[in-house]
Amino acid sequence: MRFWILLAALPAALAQNATHNSAQRADESRFRADVNLVRLLVNVKNQSGELVGSLGQDQFTVYDDGVAQEIKVFERYTTKPLSVALLVDTSGSTFKDWQLEVRSLSKFLKALFGEGNERDAAALFTFNYDVTMQSDFTRNSRRLEDRLRYIRPEGGTSLYDAIYHAAHDLVPRDGRHVLVLVSDGGNTTSSKQYQDAKEAAQRADAVMYPIVIVPITNDAGRNLGGEHALQQMASDTGGRWFDATIADLDKTFDEILRDLRAQYMLAYYPKDARPGFHRVRVDLKRPDLRAQTRTGYYGEDPR
Repeated sequence: MRFWILLAALPAALAQNATHNSAQRADESRFRADVNLVRLLVNVKNQSGELVGSLGQDQFTVYDDGVAQEIKVFERYTTKPLSVALLVDTSGSTFKDWQLEVRSLSKFLKALFGEGNERDAAALFTFNYDVTMQSDFTRNSRRLEDRLRYIRPEGGTSLYDAIYHAAHDLVPRDGRHVLVLVSDGGNTTSSKQYQDAKEAAQRADAVMYPIVIVPITNDAGRNLGGEHALQQMASDTGGRWFDATIADLDKTFDEILRDLRAQYMLAYYPKDARPGFHRVRVDLKRPDLRAQTRTGYYGEDPR
C-alpha cells in the first residue's frame, strides 16, 4: 500500500503550513498549559432521536475511569472550527454508482462551507489499493469537487490505511476533528489493521461518521464484518454509522451536518492524568435523554 499526496495540492499546503507554523509559535505557551485538557464533543438526543441543544452545564456529569470530573469549559452549539477529512472509496466496486455519489458529495461540501463560513475546512482522501490525498485542508469546495470529477474507480480497498493516514493529518489541526467515510464496507488491501485505524482516530480526537453504501437489501453478499467494524469505530469515537442506499446519500449527509452544528463541547483536566487509555462516560440528569460522545481517549506521557 502506498500513500500518495498529489503535487497539485502542495502550493496550498505549503502556504497553509507557513501560516500554521507562525500561529503555532504564537500559541506555544497556551498549548503547553492545556496539554492535559480533555475535550469532549457531545450530541444529546431524546427518545425520538431528535437533537437537544438547550441544556445547561449542570445537566452533565463527566466520568473519567469512573471518577467524576469538574467541567472547566462548556459550550452549547460550539463554534470551534471544523476540520473534516472526507474519505471516499474509489475501488472497482464503487464504479456503478460513482457519478451519483460525486453529486451527493458535492452537495455536502457546498452545505458544509455555506455562505460566509470562513472557519471550517475539509481535505479529500481517496482510497483503492492506494491512499491518495487529493487535496489538503481547504475552504475551497470547488477544488474538492473538481478532484472528485476526474476519478475513475478501480482496484482494491485499503479502508483501514485511509482512516489511519487521514487521522494522523488531523492531529495538528485546531478545533474539532471529523472523519466522514464513504465506502461499501469492505477492506481488502490495507497494510494497517482494524486496531491501528481505530487507535489513530481516537488519538486524533476525531469523531467518525462512516457511511456504508448498501449494494443490496439482504445480508447475502454484504461485507458484514467490515460493516460491524465501522459501526464500532463510530460508536467509540462519538460519531454515527449509516447504512444507506445511493438514493439516501443526500439525506445522510444532511443528518451529519445537523449533528456537527448542534454539538456541545465539554472540557476538563483529569484528576488522574496518567498516560494510556482512559474510559469516559457522560451522564445526564434527565433520564429521557442520552449523550453521544467518544468512549475514551489516550492520555499522553508528560515527558
